[in-house]
Amino acid sequence: MNTIIRCAANHRSRMAAKQLIYPAAERNKDPILSVLQKYIEQGADKIFLEIASGSGQHIAHFAQHFPQILFYPSEYESRLLESIAAHTSGLTNVKRPLKIDITTDFHTWGNGIFKEASIDYMYNANMIHISPYQCCIGLFDNAGKLLKDNGLLFTYGPYAIDGKITPESNVNFHKSLKLQDSSWGLRDINDLKALAENNGIKLINIIDMPANNKIIIWKKMLSTR
Repeated sequence: MNTIIRCAANHRSRMAAKQLIYPAAERNKDPILSVLQKYIEQGADKIFLEIASGSGQHIAHFAQHFPQILFYPSEYESRLLESIAAHTSGLTNVKRPLKIDITTDFHTWGNGIFKEASIDYMYNANMIHISPYQCCIGLFDNAGKLLKDNGLLFTYGPYAIDGKITPESNVNFHKSLKLQDSSWGLRDINDLKALAENNGIKLINIIDMPANNKIIIWKKMLSTR
């Protein structure tokens, strides 16, 4: 084995060692992708920002199916940034992961890397119910500023509807989250809808997914400015 090949093999080995693998993310990445493919338009100069990328499995998978779109992963937990970078290593349409606190204004992210009304698509999976409600507020507040007119926000996870949580497995999940942190728990879609509308965003579709999850598609309405 020559030096170049050996170095490349060592690099791949190091990257693989840093990759966290969440079984749930492996199971749901294809069902989620099938929904995104119905809404995302291929084309140059399209930008996709993922908030709370977790292990990086989702964005690495999506980016391979949308080669013309530029993907920005992000995460609040520093320990996950290495995993995201490892999963996306070698993907030329994925930027280095950004450390983002969604409760802060987007102008503070990555030394002001994003401009107002510059993002075509935003995506957030499994954060809304495993974070304080302030994160929901920040997500819709920043999405309202960052998305272009008619831009889309996709949120994925389990939700309550009209004050009710179903089925029983989701009720138990909600209780377990509350035991871990009283500020966590399944959010009611009506509450999220109110947050969205306050930021010029409209709910346009709710899609049932496996394991009692849903994808909600939100659309930035035409700006009046």
